[in-house]
Amino acid sequence: MTEAETKKYTFHVQGMHCQACILLTESQLQDHPEITSAKSSLTNHTVEICGNFSATTPDGVIAELNPLLTPHGYTLSLTPEKRVINKKEFTIAIPIALGFALIFVLLQKIGLVNLINASSMTYGTAFVIGIIASFSSCLAVVGGLVLSMSATFARDNDKIKPQLLFHLGRLVAFFLLGGLIGAVGSVFQLGVTGTFVISIIIGLVMLILGLNLLDIFSFTKRLQPVMPKFFSRRALAVTKLNHTLTPVLVGIVTFFLPCGFTQSMQIYTLSTGNFLQGGLTMLTFALGTLPVLALVSFSSFSIKNKAQSGIFFKTAGLIVIMFALLNLFTSLVAIGWISPLFNL
Repeated sequence: MTEAETKKYTFHVQGMHCQACILLTESQLQDHPEITSAKSSLTNHTVEICGNFSATTPDGVIAELNPLLTPHGYTLSLTPEKRVINKKEFTIAIPIALGFALIFVLLQKIGLVNLINASSMTYGTAFVIGIIASFSSCLAVVGGLVLSMSATFARDNDKIKPQLLFHLGRLVAFFLLGGLIGAVGSVFQLGVTGTFVISIIIGLVMLILGLNLLDIFSFTKRLQPVMPKFFSRRALAVTKLNHTLTPVLVGIVTFFLPCGFTQSMQIYTLSTGNFLQGGLTMLTFALGTLPVLALVSFSSFSIKNKAQSGIFFKTAGLIVIMFALLNLFTSLVAIGWISPLFNL
């Protein structure tokens, strides 16, 4: 391909909502044999593509590339996506989120779960967070990974075994790597101040994540911390390999993908200072995500492609915001900066 043959296009991308969307759209587009580069932007929901296409018009290029993205919930267009706040979705999402909060408080009362606090979180809470994650950003990140891997193995008519190996590899990896983070945390001896700082960081990360899921403010999407692209790109590249051990490797690399929930749990795990506690925390979180991710693996289930996706994401966002605010509040109470207003 010569320089003269290469053309640059900028398209709007509908369906982007988090940093993982940048990674997924770029990865899928770069699978096209005639694309030399693809760079997505979450700021203005666009992608800049360089390549030599058989189509001669921008509309033709879009028609040629959209089949790569639509299975993952994204669509290219020449016009920007209109940001419309659907109030009807909130009227449904708010009661569901409040109901979830009520159930959580009841479980809190009987000791099965606890607030996401770096000194008091239970395995039950980690499991609940895993469930929430599986209906939001975790589904976008890991779901896209599963779909990419499934497409690779579907060519050989191999559908069941790779999925089983993927989930097994993921659960084992979350336990071992979570345990390793916990063991590393034992070196630092965080103390009261360190534990407080960890709690505040977790609360802020989850608050940003919840606001992003509501998809009301665009600036918050740039605030969410992410794994360096170097690691994330290598992780996605593994899905393209057709090898017996590939599903296990894909399961392992999900630990390093840009999911805000996973990163929040990793930060907490660091504060445990214990291999077994850290490993069991991350394992329990992964088990919470398992039912929905299994549906993605063994069926055509995908929240992003359904009409109710807005309700799902807004409900998850509201729940995450409530968790975040409760965590920040209890952290400030624990350090003695404010007095408790109510007793959970």
